[in-house]
Amino acid sequence: MSAMRRAMEFLFTRVLRSRLGVAVVIAVLVFGVIGAARLVAGPTDPTTGLSNRPAEPISTVDPEAGDDGVLSSAAPASPKTRPGELTPEQTADRFTTAWLGGAAGSGEEWQARLRPLSTPALIEELAGADPKTVPARRVTGQVTLRPRTDAFVEALIPLDNGRLRLELVSPDGRWLVDAVDWERQ
Repeated sequence: MSAMRRAMEFLFTRVLRSRLGVAVVIAVLVFGVIGAARLVAGPTDPTTGLSNRPAEPISTVDPEAGDDGVLSSAAPASPKTRPGELTPEQTADRFTTAWLGGAAGSGEEWQARLRPLSTPALIEELAGADPKTVPARRVTGQVTLRPRTDAFVEALIPLDNGRLRLELVSPDGRWLVDAVDWERQ
């Protein structure tokens, strides 16, 4: 009994109080818990787990749903015009002619020529504009349209020293210029 007693004293006074002894005890406890969990869980199927790949790709998108992305592969809708009204090209051409012809008259005359071709928001923005500050004098090419939707079009008009970009909207089939942008070349 004295050998057993000395072994127990050695275990509790020296081994379990050292770092190595504590690490061994923790390792025995961890492996014991894992072993007990496997015994309780029963046999496992070897075909399940991370090594088993699905036969088809996992999709999180409904393939039957429409495209909700920003970029679309489908062609944009062609602009719709109410019968008897100006097309987007004609509206852009007439607006450009009026916009460039502002230096010949007063600011009120210039704005009066632009008013029937502009949205109320653009008319308000141009209220204090001076026609003499228009940076170009003549058109040098044809109007190019970039349809975005059937009621929104971007028109690009090449001018003598840059390019005029107009945004046209048609909420009711009548095309009006909503924004004017100048790009110097």
